[in-house]
Amino acid sequence: MDNKLLQYFILILGTFALSTSAIFVKLSDAPSSIVAFYRLGFTFLMLFPFVFTNKKNLKQVKELTKKQILIGAASGVFLSLHYLLWFESLKFTSVASSTVIVTLQPVFAFAASALIFKEKFSKQAILGAFISIIGCAIIGWGDFQISGTALIGDIMAFVAAGVITAYFFVGQILRKKIDVVPYSIVGYGMSSIILFVYSLVTKASFFNYSKLTWWCFLGLALISTVLGQVIFNWLLKWVSASTVSMSILGESVGTCILAYLILGEILTIKQFIGILIILSGLLMYFIDNKKKSDNS
Repeated sequence: MDNKLLQYFILILGTFALSTSAIFVKLSDAPSSIVAFYRLGFTFLMLFPFVFTNKKNLKQVKELTKKQILIGAASGVFLSLHYLLWFESLKFTSVASSTVIVTLQPVFAFAASALIFKEKFSKQAILGAFISIIGCAIIGWGDFQISGTALIGDIMAFVAAGVITAYFFVGQILRKKIDVVPYSIVGYGMSSIILFVYSLVTKASFFNYSKLTWWCFLGLALISTVLGQVIFNWLLKWVSASTVSMSILGESVGTCILAYLILGEILTIKQFIGILIILSGLLMYFIDNKKKSDNS
């Protein structure tokens, strides 16, 4: 799929789907590890049948090398750690603040892209990323604290941002060789196992939750993951991990709007200005990316 405009349109849809994550987490009443376990476990169950209904998927699963399995398993470790840190951060800080910090992935992605893949960025692309990050900071600025519980949540979200960037870079390597379903079930399978064991060790309950919480688990799997994160994994065959990380900056825009509509959180003038700045920076980045693609 070489059509850049179509790629960007799909990125937008995936970003909006992903922006529902914090809302579902906030509405659920389960521990972080359980939320993450059911999110990835249900996603694994949703994708697994596609291994047997598609001959190419089945063939690729059977032919996975030890190296590919290990790389896929590593992606699962990164993903489970990301969710544990991020979901836990939501207990200490606001949806807006946590989402803003965790979407600062371009800070890590640009550095890793330059070092690992020797990817070069124009001044316009870097400026666009910088502008979007400023917009994110404006949205969550009121929640940032030097001390107190909010700082704990903010630090967790920041580490989660670095970990999910590592996940997408691993995905970029594997997606060049295998399709999205074989790649995803290895990663989600490993993540589910890790989170299951972690939940057992911490003695978290796997049952006795409200109907709303179970619906949140399903929403996280189907909307936030299959229609969000899996879409990003699919696009990694054609777009770089840094581009995916940039698009995820838009998650804070969707989350702020959904938090206002669903959770009743206040959407202030400051947040509205931040949203406009983020969108301006993203537009600048993707226009430059489109020009670079057309000239190559």
